[in-house]
Amino acid sequence: MKIALVQQTAGPDLDDNLRRGREAFEAAARSGAGLVAFAELAFLPFLPQIPAARRPDFRRFAQTVPGPLTEEFSALARRHGVVAVLNLFERDGDRTYDASPVIDADGRWLGTTRMVHIMDGPGFHERGYYAPGDRSDFVFATSAGRVGVAICYDRHFPEYMRGLALQGAEIVVIPQAGLRDEWGEGLFEAEVRTAALQNGYFAALCNRVGQEEVLRFAGGSFVVDPSGAVLARAVGNGDELLLADCDPAKIPASHARRHFLPDRRPDVYRRLKIAD
Repeated sequence: MKIALVQQTAGPDLDDNLRRGREAFEAAARSGAGLVAFAELAFLPFLPQIPAARRPDFRRFAQTVPGPLTEEFSALARRHGVVAVLNLFERDGDRTYDASPVIDADGRWLGTTRMVHIMDGPGFHERGYYAPGDRSDFVFATSAGRVGVAICYDRHFPEYMRGLALQGAEIVVIPQAGLRDEWGEGLFEAEVRTAALQNGYFAALCNRVGQEEVLRFAGGSFVVDPSGAVLARAVGNGDELLLADCDPAKIPASHARRHFLPDRRPDVYRRLKIAD
């Protein structure tokens, strides 16, 4: 099974952002991808780099799910027989979310993961934009396998990453907005490699790229296997379609599926009050 990550710049021309994303999806399908994933807020400028109070019209960028974007990619998914994992600014009533709809290869919208942990700090003023995720389904059965989503900041929480494995995730897609020099050398990647190793799934991080209003995003999207080995990595500083061949047989053969998960001790974890 082949995973494709669409790493692309996103400027103020929203129509152009979407056009390039659509073309990349179709190129991925022609290359044999079974699943195509996009970066965080892939078709918009990264809104939270500016505090919400300084962007009073920010809600105009939000859309419903299902809505125009999911309908367009549902049609593309159905036409090409490819799973799509999007990320968009969702509106639901008077609340807005950082959200990833998952669309199966037959065009069916299977559900949406909303970002659970909301960051607030310089350049990431997210609490002014996003309500915390309130969904209980995080893993979806698709034609490409059981797909979980960890949106950006969520990947930092081992409890969340383990929870995806316990819900049966075989592939975890990480829509990301990560900066150059955000962490020490190698740690950005090491965290995801460790999560894949500890939980026995493929992890595919699709990052934003390019200079925007305040922030410069790093790109460097990558895919790792259940042993934590990097299968493919984007190397440019701009738009790039990253393809990775993933062997599903690696999942049941992984250390996590043979040892770590069966040897868990939930009784001890309850005494450690890990959920508190």
